Amino acid sequence: MTGKLAPDPMPSGTMSGTPQVLLTHHLKQLKLPTVLREYDKVARECARDGIDHPGYLLRLIELERIDRERRTVERRIRAARFPAVKSFDTFDFTAIPGLNKILVLELARCEYILRRENIIALGNSGTGKTHVALALGLAACQKGFSVTFTTAASLVNQLMEARDERRLLRMQRDLQTTKLLIIDELGYVPMSPTAAELLFETFSQRYERGSTIVTSNLPFEDWTSVLGSERLTGALLDRLTHHVSILTMNGDSYRLKQSAGRRRAAAGAAQNQATRDTVDPNTGEITTN
Repeated sequence: MTGKLAPDPMPSGTMSGTPQVLLTHHLKQLKLPTVLREYDKVARECARDGIDHPGYLLRLIELERIDRERRTVERRIRAARFPAVKSFDTFDFTAIPGLNKILVLELARCEYILRRENIIALGNSGTGKTHVALALGLAACQKGFSVTFTTAASLVNQLMEARDERRLLRMQRDLQTTKLLIIDELGYVPMSPTAAELLFETFSQRYERGSTIVTSNLPFEDWTSVLGSERLTGALLDRLTHHVSILTMNGDSYRLKQSAGRRRAAAGAAQNQATRDTVDPNTGEITTN
């Protein structure tokens, strides 16, 4: 027994069956679902438009290739474990005037991943750092790179658990092989000395082997308050900032702006309703004009 699955047997009677039955069977065996789904419709379109057999075949294969690339990108996105799928189409660059838009869009081409360079996004809470990181991660998936997204707190917890369960080396190998590692929210939760050491090992093992994106609400000089050691912080920053693009994202919080906007809209709606409502002096009932 080799453990390999045998190919599906030919359907009963197919040797004398219709070409459609044989074609369906062979396309399933060859794992060409788009050709199977589209060949009849495309045949009718090509017959209508007078397209010859090579043109018909080309159109079918192009559909299969496009659909296969789409499914591959979707698998990369699922494997990345993004908390949400975000792109730069929905990012408001005008809200963060200090952010270098040209640099961000250049980074979205993902050439920094080929050069194994890093990105650090620094700024106060709510200014879109996670959105930028997610959009860069999505662009990397679309360009064919493997991506892993995590928060700093989640990562160190996973590393600690892996160490306790004696599978740390395997997890570290997985983190080392991903082309782009995104670590969000570094600085929100102080780390124990052990957790800080494990995080440092992650950065050290990826140094000049893969690209890392880090977002933080703290300037570099305050990272010691999170990592707990000036020596460790200096060594980590030395590796992380050797080949790096730094995105400065200080400004007003998106979330506070949105919340204030919703409150203003609600207050305006209530005011408009109040101006339309009047009280009947005889009955005391409220009527709407």
